[in-house]
Amino acid sequence: MQEKYELEQLMELVQTKQFRKLRSILMEMNEVDVAEFLDELGPEETILVFRLLPKEQAAEVFAELEDSDDQERLINALNDKELREVLDELYLDDTVDVIEDMPANVVSRILRNSDPASRSQINQLLNYPKDSAGSIMTTEYVDLKATMTVEDALKRIRRTGPDKETINICYVIDEGRHLLGYLSIRTILLSEEDDVVGDIMDTHVISANTLDDQEDVAQTLNKYDFLALPIVDTENRLVGIVTVDDAMDVLQEEVTEDI
Repeated sequence: MQEKYELEQLMELVQTKQFRKLRSILMEMNEVDVAEFLDELGPEETILVFRLLPKEQAAEVFAELEDSDDQERLINALNDKELREVLDELYLDDTVDVIEDMPANVVSRILRNSDPASRSQINQLLNYPKDSAGSIMTTEYVDLKATMTVEDALKRIRRTGPDKETINICYVIDEGRHLLGYLSIRTILLSEEDDVVGDIMDTHVISANTLDDQEDVAQTLNKYDFLALPIVDTENRLVGIVTVDDAMDVLQEEVTEDI
């Protein structure tokens, strides 16, 4: 919380059941701060307050909850419709992080309420070794073809971008999904509409393999100050990206273990 009095104010609103006012305040708060507030509440109050949140914010707050018990409690409390709404807003890597800490019956319910495409990708991510790059990557990135014009690329970004974890960097692949290069959104926006992606992309790509140690991947991101790192398989096919926020989580966990 930003100020101590804010926490006390929110607690008072919960206790006096001023839920309309509480909702309006929570909607203006950062999801990390809302998650910290929920961590201070009892089990029943946590569920009650969580249900006040708009679905997009609810998903972001859910991913930020420190205690997996709180997440499990919420999953069990939500009906299937509410759970699907949260899962639809969650990025796949966050869903995988949640699943890894859940008992089998909760995992089964999450998978049952995920759409077929997401379920397939979740199962794929869960099969990567623990602490590997594949286990922390997300499959939600923007890919482009080298033959596209900048105009085509912008249309694709607008169409698919809202569901992607980042659009700052777009990755160029061929028909076999082999990684050819990358483009920043800045480069795309500053190029002419009839420029060809293959002519303006950067082919000096630094990537990692799905089986590389996640700490090494995090260190690479930190070293080069990247926002995301492409993850490829043994045949250089693009299968996902690791974003800087996930890398920082890995480094923080490693520091905590060392301490």
